[in-house]
Amino acid sequence: MPLQQFSSIHPDRGGIRIAPPDPRQAPLALQAIQRFLSELGLGDTANCSGVAGAAPGAQAWLNAAFAAACMPDHDTTRVAHALNLCTHANDIDLDREIVLAMLASPVAFSFPTIAELESAVRIRRYIVQAARKTALAFDTEHAERPSDYWTYDEARGFTVLPGKSLIEGLRKATQPEASGQLYAFSCYRATEYVTVLGIAQELQQANPELGRRLQRQWETRAVMSGRFHEAFLHEYGSLADPLPHRFYVPGDRLWFRNPDAASSDVEGYEGSWVFYLGNGEFNNFWERGKPFTLTTKCVEIFHWRHGLSTDAAGKLCIDEGIVKERVRQTLADPEATADVLARMTRIRDPQGVYEQGGCIDATRERVRWVRPGHADIALPEYPTPLALWSIAA
Repeated sequence: MPLQQFSSIHPDRGGIRIAPPDPRQAPLALQAIQRFLSELGLGDTANCSGVAGAAPGAQAWLNAAFAAACMPDHDTTRVAHALNLCTHANDIDLDREIVLAMLASPVAFSFPTIAELESAVRIRRYIVQAARKTALAFDTEHAERPSDYWTYDEARGFTVLPGKSLIEGLRKATQPEASGQLYAFSCYRATEYVTVLGIAQELQQANPELGRRLQRQWETRAVMSGRFHEAFLHEYGSLADPLPHRFYVPGDRLWFRNPDAASSDVEGYEGSWVFYLGNGEFNNFWERGKPFTLTTKCVEIFHWRHGLSTDAAGKLCIDEGIVKERVRQTLADPEATADVLARMTRIRDPQGVYEQGGCIDATRERVRWVRPGHADIALPEYPTPLALWSIAA
């Protein structure tokens, strides 16, 4: 493993950074990140350096030769294939792909400790594994949950019944193999559920106290939409400084925008919220056995415009039969596919603008820190530790 003892942080280096809150722990951070990478068998893929200055610690990033061979231009979609990683059957291989993608990031992932990094990797693994199992019934006008675990109130949303496990409730709502049926809700809400499931699984061991508050939160009021983003996620990248269009870390939540103004007015077709699963695949909430590639996702969204129609009531809708046939025709024609990708793999336009942008978002979303002493998840109704009497209640 190439090693530099200490340097000032390089603004363009990216990768993974460990910045202990106590500067006296900084010399140990370099040893810890080297050990972490070696235990995954990734020691030869990265450069490691101690970081001096106002926020001392350690940083690791892909070495140039490995990046050029396996992830040129921060393209993380082919590294699992290049290294013959079996990410479906082997948890360690999935963890390797997650860490390699993080090392390839142009924006540094910062953690206060190695333990927090380890939790982040496991949460991403749990999210990927849950997203692979998630399937929904497409319905933009109705929503439902398993009645033995959930109840609905207009002011509170869908909440977990007292005494029922949030983890099991989320599995039953999203995974047909756990409940025996498909439930209808949006892909956006599904990404929230899968994210919370991954967090809750990790909290069982990493931070049980926060896990109890998370359970109590969902018994009290659902956290949704903007409040969800603020409570659980950090966004990285920006329209001013977008992430590379083929850079994804397994477990990232991301949005593909519909760049066509007319078809984007149809409810449910404004864009598509998905998770990156690794190995060049994005989950498919509607046909879970048929994950998308970047190509198939871009082509599908491009052809939504051609399926624009009106239903019997005169309401705008998308004819999925037309979309599927257009997708089939395009994918069968390499030149037509290349033309669509040239348009769709551009970074999206700003909100409200439909001009020359494509469907690729400039940003990705990652989960906040979760471990005691560092957790920055802020639950709206339970932001601080529960009193002992409340825990026992």
